[in-house]
Amino acid sequence: MRDPVLVINCGSSSIKYALVPEDPALPRQSGLAERLGVNDARLKGIDADGREFSQPLHGADHAEAMAVILERLGGPPPAAVGHRIVHGGERFTGATRIDPAVLRAIETTGALAPLHNPANLVGVRATLALFPALPQVAVFDTAFHQSLPPRAYRYALPQHLYAQHGIRRYGFHGSSHAYVSGRVDHLSTRAHGGWLVAHLGNGCSTCAVWQGQSVDTSMGLTPLEGLVMGTRSGDVDPGLHAHLGRQLGWSLERIDTLLNKESGLLGLSGISNDMRRLEQAAAEHHPGAELAIEVFCYRIAKSLAALSCSLPRLDGIVFTGGIGENASAVRARVIEALPHFGLRLSATANAETVGGQEGRIDAGAAGPELWVIPTDEEGQIAFETRQLLSETPA
Repeated sequence: MRDPVLVINCGSSSIKYALVPEDPALPRQSGLAERLGVNDARLKGIDADGREFSQPLHGADHAEAMAVILERLGGPPPAAVGHRIVHGGERFTGATRIDPAVLRAIETTGALAPLHNPANLVGVRATLALFPALPQVAVFDTAFHQSLPPRAYRYALPQHLYAQHGIRRYGFHGSSHAYVSGRVDHLSTRAHGGWLVAHLGNGCSTCAVWQGQSVDTSMGLTPLEGLVMGTRSGDVDPGLHAHLGRQLGWSLERIDTLLNKESGLLGLSGISNDMRRLEQAAAEHHPGAELAIEVFCYRIAKSLAALSCSLPRLDGIVFTGGIGENASAVRARVIEALPHFGLRLSATANAETVGGQEGRIDAGAAGPELWVIPTDEEGQIAFETRQLLSETPA
């Protein structure tokens, strides 16, 4: 399949898209339709000539926005459409061609990802209506982590909650972890070994990868578990919910909002969930910003150290995501908190590897390697879509 694949990532009020050619050297058309359903809805992106554009959508819904996106793309229809689906439960262990039975199965996982899967399905249905004869593929955030062993994915809860209700750790950011771990296998002389990947952005997760397979990860049943994130708390005492209910009379919905939208870097700092803003404020000795960055980095290091227990050997650590790719000071603080791993950071290489640059940032010693690799989730989704369709032609 040599024609481009259209990758769709649909949210409750947005559509992110990219038209991904098979040749990675060719430019991509991409964009974001946001604030769908309200008057100031807008489509922004990069067109076929590499120029930025912005146009109003005037309250368009998802189907109307998809029609505008396709008009902007121009040319013949794509070869296929790859859809990002956040949660695949235990049923979906890899990319899956979409048909009515698959749609129904994705609907059943809605309870596991109520903020994500229903929105993802809106994009699927809108695209199916526009391209009824086009191959369409679901690529799941959770699929890469279906290789976790039971010791990593089971909670210490009664068996029936797992057996009857699927209560277990699933992990997320699978497309990013799959791409980055595959890329470092290609780049490093220690290919197909043991890697720790830190995907750091507004959402954050770590993953231990052994010989190309995820063996443990920081996120769990939902994307809330694990690291401190932009507005998510990450790990807290499970008794916090009961404590806030008893002491403050808060409902579960109020506590859920607190942990997902009011915590993390925003909650600790009191000023922002944006690492760039926090680094500026910390340079001016803002105590909340200083604390937020310190907690953020410590928890990343703590998670990486814990995940190393799942690897027969540690060949290196890879940083990715918006913060992981650009915040050299964050990377340095994380490495500094892991002195017993034999890591040696090159201050020069670390400072220079920002802004989408790819490369090693260690001092070239005999210890584990340190890498910065920009993630490409859209490219990974397109790759898995092509791979599936080449293996299972219509």
